[in-house]
Amino acid sequence: MTRSSLALIEVFSQIPDFRQSRGKRHPLSAILALAVAAILCGYKSYSAIAEWGRFYGQALAAALGFTHHQTPCAATLHNVLRRIDKELLEAKLAAWAQAVLQASADSGALDAIAIDGKTLRGSRKQGCLEAHLLSAVSQRLGLTLFERAVADKTNQTGVILDLLEGLLLRGKVITVDALLTQREVAQAVTKAGGDYVMTVKENQPQLRQVIEGAIAGIPFYREERREVETIDSGHGRIESRKLLATSVLCGQDELWPGIKQVFRLERRVVESKSGKESFEVVYGVTSLGSERASAGEILGLVRQHWVIENKSHWVRDVVYGEDHSQVRVGSMPQVMAALRNAVIGLMRSAGERSIARACRKFAAQPWQALALMGIHQTIE
Repeated sequence: MTRSSLALIEVFSQIPDFRQSRGKRHPLSAILALAVAAILCGYKSYSAIAEWGRFYGQALAAALGFTHHQTPCAATLHNVLRRIDKELLEAKLAAWAQAVLQASADSGALDAIAIDGKTLRGSRKQGCLEAHLLSAVSQRLGLTLFERAVADKTNQTGVILDLLEGLLLRGKVITVDALLTQREVAQAVTKAGGDYVMTVKENQPQLRQVIEGAIAGIPFYREERREVETIDSGHGRIESRKLLATSVLCGQDELWPGIKQVFRLERRVVESKSGKESFEVVYGVTSLGSERASAGEILGLVRQHWVIENKSHWVRDVVYGEDHSQVRVGSMPQVMAALRNAVIGLMRSAGERSIARACRKFAAQPWQALALMGIHQTIE
């Protein structure tokens, strides 16, 4: 983490305690610090977090900010985490994550944020009403910048505008899949000083038809072809991608807000052993002009959109078992998801490439987990 960004322990100290003074034994900031430290060490549930806190006794309790000899039991953790203001916690963690992103920015490169949804499957099966989360993740760092719950009987489109309001969009590029390719989203991004790269499918039939025509008509417009092709092999398959971009629709805001380029992406995958082949054609639109984004850079932004699955959602499910978690009471599912996001962000910003390996390292050396949060005190 960069020195110019706020330590996570300081963020927790800014969150007001919702509890009455009478009967309150443990500071809220210490409880949140305990949860993050234990998750850094690979502990997944609130009951496991409580056990971890008591492994190290008074030294760890004091370092985390507890005023009693013992850290709280599982029942106390459950009672606090289910009642905490999840939106306030998410907003504070979002401000911290975006400060980390800004402090490590490269002024010469496009800085992209991928937005996509994730379902907390275990919580949903248990009847949680807000078990679907819409996440914004930095493509560069794999750091979750903001997250919003999507209530039942609504969809991601209705929540993304609220999510965008919580992001610093100026100078950023938002990438979304076809479900979130909506006029209102494009307008909100460009109005805030950002740019977008959007996939266009059947849910926007008119836009797709116009893009197909523009791509096919490049020779008619006598525009220079801007295209790139890549070939990758690995995991038993060969993947080739060819992207063709054109600016012939630039400035036609009545067609789509902020449109500068449209593109066609052809994907071909061949299985090495069987020879089985699949082919897909995807169309898209972006507010990035050709002077700012070449065909190769557009292809990179589209490919890196799925960093949200590989570096965030997959880690939360496989390393932390989020899909199997059945917590469903109050704010608990969203709070635990927000804390996992913060932990993954801490590790990513510290240069950890394997989250599972980092968890094992911190479990063996818990004082390093505390130092990563901003607590510089050795545990005896």
